[in-house]
Amino acid sequence: MDIKAKIRQYVAENFLYSSDGFHLSDDASFLEEEVIDSTGVMELVMFVEEEFKITVDDEDIVPENFDSVNQLAAYIAQKK
Repeated sequence: MDIKAKIRQYVAENFLYSSDGFHLSDDASFLEEEVIDSTGVMELVMFVEEEFKITVDDEDIVPENFDSVNQLAAYIAQKK
């Protein structure tokens, strides 16, 4: 499964509580669409660290890195 697919699946199951997939655009803002809140961001950080075996630095926890599937996938690719 590729990076974006893993992110979509995680967000769908853990934030949208959807068993039938992720139905937003990959550019949709998690915050603007009210998919996640500040606590959700921290859950997403833990998922990224565990799933992709990378360390997320505190200064990297910004909307530019964690606010959509595309932004998060680009961040993960950069860190690997």
